[in-house]
Amino acid sequence: MDQVDIPFIDQIRAASRQIVRELGFMQSTLAATRYPPSAVHAILEVGARRRMTAGQLADCLRLEKSSVSRMVRKLIDAGELKESVDDADGRIKWLALTAHGRRTRAAIESFARKQVAAALSRLAPAQQDEVAGGLAAYAAALASNRQGAQAPATRPVRIESGYRPGAIGAIVDMHARFYARHSGFGAFFESKVAAGLADFAGRLERPDNGLWLAMDGERIAGSVAIDGEDLGGNQAHLRWFIVDDSLRGTGVGRRLLEQAVGFCDERQFAATQLWTFRGLDAARRLYEAYGFVLAEEFAGQQWGAQVLEQRFVRTAGG
Repeated sequence: MDQVDIPFIDQIRAASRQIVRELGFMQSTLAATRYPPSAVHAILEVGARRRMTAGQLADCLRLEKSSVSRMVRKLIDAGELKESVDDADGRIKWLALTAHGRRTRAAIESFARKQVAAALSRLAPAQQDEVAGGLAAYAAALASNRQGAQAPATRPVRIESGYRPGAIGAIVDMHARFYARHSGFGAFFESKVAAGLADFAGRLERPDNGLWLAMDGERIAGSVAIDGEDLGGNQAHLRWFIVDDSLRGTGVGRRLLEQAVGFCDERQFAATQLWTFRGLDAARRLYEAYGFVLAEEFAGQQWGAQVLEQRFVRTAGG
């Protein structure tokens, strides 16, 4: 605190209080629902991850487990949540949204996006970037302070939707460098990524396809895509998910993946599939946090080297 001027700190505190008031967190209900803020956040977080235990939800919301237990019971009684026992361990109980809960979540998301969009429309594009990056950095610093860890170096990384010049080359470069170092992949893999992206870029403007880029200043430092056409059968294909080494551990990957799965939910795909291989543990944990389940594992070499390939599936309403 000695390194930061008191007036600067108080300015941030005043802005934080105003944000809380303007977004309606002082009210007894939030986001045009009949629920208090804690319950609204519970619906959003369970929906984003597809399933959570009550303990995980308590940790996420920073609430006492007893308080979360009472709130969860009310949401179950209201038909928003359902509870199921884990197939492998009967001691674990999973919470997931019901069909009614998914409709409630969609209404909350719509309300909140309109609220934020209306405010951002009053700012110039450069100011919008500053807001997005600054809030993300401040949130990360608050979390690091609470956890007693040194805050990672943060930059105003923003997530952009759609193609921008240099995207294909940057995405290929990130893949080639990471997988050469991690798995020994070479020219075959790099050329396959380039060919797939070139084909996809020609279809990007179609409504079932999407691309999101993590922008570190003007540098493309992460990507993820949803190809809603190549699998057919109302199945989405999550592709080219990668984050530059300089941004690993900063939450950028989670932000990218959240955009992709949110798009799949909005487009109402029956399922979303992705292909990867054993050994990418950090990515797998993130996939599973957003409801992807390992469907099959087999020896293969579609990327030019023998690996244990894995197919993950995230079903609608699963």
